[in-house]
Amino acid sequence: MFTYPHSLQKMSSSFFSSTASFFIVLLYLGACHISDGAQQSTYIVHMAKSQMPSSFDQHSLWYESSLRSVSESAELLYTYNSAIHGFSTRLTPEEADSLMTHPGVISVLPEKRYELDTTRTPHFLGLDVHNAGLFPETTGASSDIVVGVFDSGVWPESKSFDDEGYGPIPPTWKGGCETGTNFTASLCNRKLVGARFFARGYEEINGPVDESIESRSPRDDTGHGTHTSSTAAGSVVEGASLLGFANGTARGVASRARVAIYKVCWRYGGCLSSDILAGMDKAIEDNVDVMSISISEIAVDYYGDIMAIGAFAAMERGIFVSCSAGNRGPSSYSVRNVAPWITTVGAGTIDRDFPALVILGNGQNYTGASLFKGDALPPKLLSFVYAGNASNNDTGYLCYPETLIPEKVKGKIVMCEDGGNSRVHKGEVVKAAGGLGMILANTEDDGEELQGVAYLIPAATVGQKAGDAIRNYVLTDPNPTATIVIQGTVVNVQPSPVLAAFSSRGPNPVTPNILKPDLIAPGVNILAGWTGVASPTRLDSDTRRVEFNILSGTSMSCPHVSGLAALLKSVHPQWSPAAIRSALMTTAYKSYKDGKQIIDIATVTPSTPLGHGAGHVSPTTATNPGLIYDLTAVDYLDFLCAMDYTASDIEIVSRRNYTCDPSKTYSVADLNYPSFAVYVDVAREYKYTRTVTSVGGAGTYSVKVTSETRAVKILVEPAVLNFKEVNEKKSYAVTFTVDLSKPSGSNRFGSIEWSDGKHVVSSPVAVSWNY
Repeated sequence: MFTYPHSLQKMSSSFFSSTASFFIVLLYLGACHISDGAQQSTYIVHMAKSQMPSSFDQHSLWYESSLRSVSESAELLYTYNSAIHGFSTRLTPEEADSLMTHPGVISVLPEKRYELDTTRTPHFLGLDVHNAGLFPETTGASSDIVVGVFDSGVWPESKSFDDEGYGPIPPTWKGGCETGTNFTASLCNRKLVGARFFARGYEEINGPVDESIESRSPRDDTGHGTHTSSTAAGSVVEGASLLGFANGTARGVASRARVAIYKVCWRYGGCLSSDILAGMDKAIEDNVDVMSISISEIAVDYYGDIMAIGAFAAMERGIFVSCSAGNRGPSSYSVRNVAPWITTVGAGTIDRDFPALVILGNGQNYTGASLFKGDALPPKLLSFVYAGNASNNDTGYLCYPETLIPEKVKGKIVMCEDGGNSRVHKGEVVKAAGGLGMILANTEDDGEELQGVAYLIPAATVGQKAGDAIRNYVLTDPNPTATIVIQGTVVNVQPSPVLAAFSSRGPNPVTPNILKPDLIAPGVNILAGWTGVASPTRLDSDTRRVEFNILSGTSMSCPHVSGLAALLKSVHPQWSPAAIRSALMTTAYKSYKDGKQIIDIATVTPSTPLGHGAGHVSPTTATNPGLIYDLTAVDYLDFLCAMDYTASDIEIVSRRNYTCDPSKTYSVADLNYPSFAVYVDVAREYKYTRTVTSVGGAGTYSVKVTSETRAVKILVEPAVLNFKEVNEKKSYAVTFTVDLSKPSGSNRFGSIEWSDGKHVVSSPVAVSWNY
């Protein structure tokens, strides 16, 4: 008898979630090949623009000259003008080291590979007819906003990009529509106002794009980019569904905004940092209003993080940058895209499920989830087998290809364990071996989270607790039987939202005193537009084609916030990116209508700010937050000084020569952020300062402080803020006094709320002990 391996409990399936499974993630991020006997890699070279010798009249000529000084054969892949000043190229490590010593060279960074991390959500967010007056979706203001999406491209024929009813393209838009494989400029319109692709970094590593399987153009052959862009700003489409599931009217969050696509991710090579930076560089020149980037990589210092560097330049131009937090939850310190000038978005559920009932021969029933569409199983209980007992391989319980014995599987329901390969692939394996259905059990990391999957056979994903009970039954009953009943779509599911198990968590691994993620938004079982050439599972054996698909991931939650930023920018065009984020964070909610705290589905216990940040977005209150925490580029530069960054480090991030004042005391705690993270080391007392700006006019705000433990005392001074007019600023100080007897690794939470009786301006508090 096969013994269930308890070590499997530690295996997370989030890495293989539907948001990224179609990319082959290579472990070697150096991305090297052999040329002329020397190992070469792609490098991004930052240049000090002000140091260009007077003998050059163009920066590109200076770049070429600098490059020729270390390599006669190297060529410029990209030149960057807006996101950074510099270029990318292929060099050996020795050539890169030599280039670093040349005048005007600030840094030489190696290429990195990044990962790609709706009918119901507008209603769930309150963006329906009852609140139509809050956002001028029918006016010119919202349709003048352009959301730039960085992803795998676009399927322009999707109804989500129909431009019926749109006026002329805004005169502020400077972008274009590039031609390429299966894509002409005429495919852009008044809705899809721009489409570009960036492949040079990819092709230097992988060779030319194989145009037999992927378009060397802005066209999306995988679906991910079409899904995220239509989520952020897709047009209204009636009768949308996936195989009949989630039927209704689909619309993007900012359905009247314009869309510009920057294809920086490729089917078999992921997303290369040189291509991403080139896309951001061009988007800044194109004059996008919002950048939506559902791409992530392990968090590193900001001067080594291309996403942070490009986002800083965007922020300075007034561009709101929204990024996915990553799908590495529920592990601590797993959050990504943590620069404080980026809005970092985690994922929660909505109030819609796709239940599938698992019926066992012992009379027990368990509810899972499924998006299977096809002939139902015979109306009787079928023989039931555990995959590990029907395999020729020690890992057979994972249902890898060719590990199941057909004679032991044919005509039966098969139980597989999650992890290792994608869920749809496991169903394909069971089907190939002759199985009639599959029950897939979540790992400990996934907990009770139920993601819908468009399986090729009748199948259900069940939570960990149900999986434990079902496994015990199939392994101990002498004649186990089971069946699966697909139950369609249900709405008004409670509680909702809950924090997704896969959503990456804090503390912030780069700057623990800045709380990340910032907030959460819908990211589980999200319906949005899809490519016309890929099946909903992306499996080669799946011949189905759909106009809409249902996916889960922080890739899905990020464009929700991008769309909300577009709406807020249309209502408050003068607001900075920091002001927009502040409005979204301080009005987010952390509890349900009954007062109970949002649940973390990984543990089925209350979530914390390390998972949900400030809480779940609440668009209808974000339009009028009362107070905002604003930030300028100089504030962020002072923050970098507080990080003890060198002048060179700061220049890499900001493209400017900024000198920290040696007579000034800089503190990360003084960054005017809408949340509080206290990282306890050896001190008992920690002081923070904040400045709020009234955007709601005159009023008197009183503070309310909550702390879940006596181990943290919070003092706010002053306790009352009086505002006489709009845009008036007031500052306050917070002192956190902590108990040093708490063990290292402990976390405690609270909140600081300001209210004038009309507005509640809430900031989460997270205290982490780390000795």
